[in-house]
Amino acid sequence: MKNISIIGMPMDLGQLRRGVDMGPSAIRYAGIENRLQELNHQVDDLGDIEIGRSTEQIDKETGLRNLDLIAEKTKILADQVDGVVKKGAFPLVLGGDHSIAIGTLAGLLQHYHNLGVIWYDAHGDLNTAETSPSGNIHGMSLAVALGFGHPLLLEVGGVHKKLKPENVVIIGARSLDQGERDLIKAKGIKVFTMHEIDRLGMPRVMEETISYLQDRTDGVHLSLDLDGLDPSDAPGVGTPVMGGISYRESHLAMEILAESQMITSAEFVEVNPILDERNKTADAAVALMGSLFGEKLL
Repeated sequence: MKNISIIGMPMDLGQLRRGVDMGPSAIRYAGIENRLQELNHQVDDLGDIEIGRSTEQIDKETGLRNLDLIAEKTKILADQVDGVVKKGAFPLVLGGDHSIAIGTLAGLLQHYHNLGVIWYDAHGDLNTAETSPSGNIHGMSLAVALGFGHPLLLEVGGVHKKLKPENVVIIGARSLDQGERDLIKAKGIKVFTMHEIDRLGMPRVMEETISYLQDRTDGVHLSLDLDGLDPSDAPGVGTPVMGGISYRESHLAMEILAESQMITSAEFVEVNPILDERNKTADAAVALMGSLFGEKLL
């Protein structure tokens, strides 16, 4: 049994398409609290961090959208995640776009010397202001956690508390910008693209991921972007990419992670009800969380 603290982060400032701010509500509506309680976990829903609305601001020097507000709000999330870990609970963060991971990881890095991260995503989110084609910060969150990015974002959680590249595994990548490819190669980040998933199969990908992380890390965070799944299974996302991981493969991945007992925190992001079909993507997110937290057929 785990003590799970749910934090809603309804932030849609890291990208252009509105609606992802309703992701935490959609996930709650899909029954996440009851699902976890039925698995005999103790669940404490801490509610949503207040984001508020503002006119979109573009930084004149860098072209980054909503830079100041994202830095401010991810700092609040970092403090909440820090507090959850301090009381010995499992932080489960509901997004919101993937820029929220800046705050989640900053909070976690206050407690781990060798935090591992499984980045389950169609994208690398390894851009910086210099490499981003869009200026959207939701495509920069992993780079920031590694120590690359705008000073305002790097200050969230402290500039010296960053991830080590060798402690990161990206799973499901199939849309990478050139700057991201360059950073992956330069830093030796381990990536299982869809090519590897197709060729090796999900069981081997997850077994290699677990083997790679288990001896070098003192905690492992799962950051799951619903666009890691194929759009046929998760249509309600802002940046869908065809040819993704299937719903069943994703369940298998979560089941293998549950058996490993290595996951110490998690976030599920980019559920956009406006783009969804009858809450299909939020339902998928909740089902995957069920598998991650130990749900089995028998």
